[in-house]
Amino acid sequence: MRTCVGCRSSFPKKELVRIVRDPEGKVELDLTGKRSGRGAYLCHSTTCFDLAVKGKQIERALGVTVGAEVLEEIRKVLDETSI
Repeated sequence: MRTCVGCRSSFPKKELVRIVRDPEGKVELDLTGKRSGRGAYLCHSTTCFDLAVKGKQIERALGVTVGAEVLEEIRKVLDETSI
């Protein structure tokens, strides 16, 4: 079970999307859920993504400042993969 950083609800790992900070410090969306690095989990919902960005929950979970370009890129992919 993992917790969405947006809505704070718990779900099985496979039902969430992982955002990862790799060992070099680069933040990316991890659709496989298997990349190495520090991870934060989100529902497949852009609403949860918006809540997480507004509250800086992604940055807090990953321990780095996430640039606006990276957030827009993640939002774009979430828009395309939303259930």
